[in-house]
Amino acid sequence: MARRPQLTGRAAILAIVVCAIAMSLAYPVREYIAQRRGIAELQAEKARVEADRRALAAQAEQIRDPNWIKRASKERLHYCGPGEKCYVVMDPKPSTGQAAVKQPAQTPPWYQTLWESVEAADAGTGRKAG
Repeated sequence: MARRPQLTGRAAILAIVVCAIAMSLAYPVREYIAQRRGIAELQAEKARVEADRRALAAQAEQIRDPNWIKRASKERLHYCGPGEKCYVVMDPKPSTGQAAVKQPAQTPPWYQTLWESVEAADAGTGRKAG
C-alpha cells in the first residue's frame, strides 16, 4: 500500500485561503483597535475638560456673591470697610536691610566655552581629561 503524501492539494489551497483571510483582516482589526484607543483617550480628555468647566462655573458663581467679594478684599488686599477699625501687626524687630539673594553663577554660552578650550589646547595650557 502506497503512502499518501501528507500535504495534499486541497490542504495547500486551504492553507493559502486561511492565510489570505488572516492577512486581509489584519489591517482592519489594527485600525479598529487604534480607533477604539483614540476614542478612549478623547473620552478621558472630555471628562477632564468637563471637570475643569464645572470647577470654573463654581468659581464664577462664587465670584458673583457680594459677600465673597468683601471677604476676599479683606483677606487678600487688607481692605477695611466703612466704620470698621483695622489693625496691621508689624514685626517686633524690623529687618536691617534686605537679605542678600544669591545669584547663580552665570555660565558662559557653549560656543564661548568651546572656543576657550580650543585656545587653551592650542597654547598648551589646557588640562587633560580623565
